[in-house]
Amino acid sequence: MSKRIVTPAPRLVTPRLTLSGHSLDDFADSLALWSDEDVVRFIGGKPNTAEEVWTRLIRHAGMWALFGFGAWSIRETVSGRFVGEAGLMRLKRAILPPLGPDPEAGWALLPWAHGKGYAREAMEAILAWADETLGSVRTVCIIDPQNGPSLRLAGRLGYQRLAQGAYRDEPTVVLERRRPRTS
Repeated sequence: MSKRIVTPAPRLVTPRLTLSGHSLDDFADSLALWSDEDVVRFIGGKPNTAEEVWTRLIRHAGMWALFGFGAWSIRETVSGRFVGEAGLMRLKRAILPPLGPDPEAGWALLPWAHGKGYAREAMEAILAWADETLGSVRTVCIIDPQNGPSLRLAGRLGYQRLAQGAYRDEPTVVLERRRPRTS
């Protein structure tokens, strides 16, 4: 029998952002994010329906309950304005090469928030939390090879190209980040 973790998402605060676990109140903001054509251009290629976003919201809660990690809802601290979502997941993707059991990092921000350094700020907080909290020595991520901004961000976060893969018959770059060694 597997051990059930049931860990609520910790609140992370950066100089400009507040990251918190998703709640049902996040549905409308998540729907706006995942139904935006610019957001999904490199993440599946088609806007999500309300049903798909609802399933995503429930999946976020389930990740925390079962694995002790998951995605956060990101808001500007001062204004409370929804920025996007980011976090760590275990999705068991049918991808070549396989990602294995390591947490998969991902981020998606609304177009108005692009180019402000918000994704980097959020992911640095998430990865610092993961390095301190999770036993995993590695995280992975997958990025569309045409998504230059996300590939550059991944590099700044310490991700290195592991392989050129394929996911859902589309080319995908598979990257990995090793937890920094502590002295």
